[in-house]
Amino acid sequence: MSDPRPKTVVLHQFTGIGDLVWHIPYFKAVAEQSQGGQVSVIAQPSTLARQLIGHEPWVAEIIDHDHRPRRSERRKGRHAGLRGMWRFAQELRARRFDRIVLFSGRVSRGLLAWMTGIPVRMGYGYRWLQRIFLNCPPYIARYEGEGVPVYFEASALAVAHGFVSRPIVPRIELPAHAPAPVTAVLQDLPRPVRVLAVGTSEPHKQWGRDNFVALARQLLDEGGSVLVLGGRSESELATSIVQALPPAQQERAKPVTHLTVLESAALLAQSDICIGNDTGMISVSAACGCPTVVVLGKRPTLAHDPLIHCVAGTALNLIRPQDVRAAARESASTRKTLLTNGPITV
Repeated sequence: MSDPRPKTVVLHQFTGIGDLVWHIPYFKAVAEQSQGGQVSVIAQPSTLARQLIGHEPWVAEIIDHDHRPRRSERRKGRHAGLRGMWRFAQELRARRFDRIVLFSGRVSRGLLAWMTGIPVRMGYGYRWLQRIFLNCPPYIARYEGEGVPVYFEASALAVAHGFVSRPIVPRIELPAHAPAPVTAVLQDLPRPVRVLAVGTSEPHKQWGRDNFVALARQLLDEGGSVLVLGGRSESELATSIVQALPPAQQERAKPVTHLTVLESAALLAQSDICIGNDTGMISVSAACGCPTVVVLGKRPTLAHDPLIHCVAGTALNLIRPQDVRAAARESASTRKTLLTNGPITV
């Protein structure tokens, strides 16, 4: 017999890696109620969805939505504007989906869904104008709490439509064995291994080289090792942090900027703590079961995961290395455990 479940595509609206991580358990839950136990995932290229979840058995396809490239790319997206939206809608129409689930409250995403002609269209619907283009209630209320709303609104939609019975703490499933590059990085490093996630997508989220140098010195004074993690664009920063350490400490510190996002996740899964800017790697770290400290400054907190400790303040540049070190001591006592499908406890 043919599978009677609907052929489904889910749409993720945000640009960051962390935003994608928060949605993973809900995309998987939608897949469990979809044709073949799979969903196609619409995501912007900057989320690195293909690297992060493209290998998962519940993912039928990653569909790039080149809608709004990061400002640093200095280009117009192929799917930007009304003409780009129409072009993208026709690409989706050709795939003949039965259902689209919009993890979005934006009116433009509702319009896009309507333009595809997909029969079943569900989304947040907290704007009445978006509801014009949707046809599958219930709808959710906008999140009004103090934390970043992205995760909580995704949770509300998934619960409202019965994809899950309660919110799920995001967790990433990794291969059983670490890839060779990760093994090489960790080889001969003394424990505890602390990771400093120094990358960031926005300059105003950067805590700064000198702060990371001071923090690394404090950590290494207590023993163990430090890895300075970033992407290739952070190679110079990561290397300069290590080179600013005393020679005796440099032997226990490494810049790590050559790994893929999945390899970085595997590294974090085997580390003792991660401390960093408000960047996607912070969410990846916690989702891999690693106690995590994020230096936020005056920004909404990441309140969805008990493994994340936020260091807030009136301004990012007023947060001192010793403040972050104190938060790291508290987080290091957190039991490193995978809370897959566990209830939210914050």
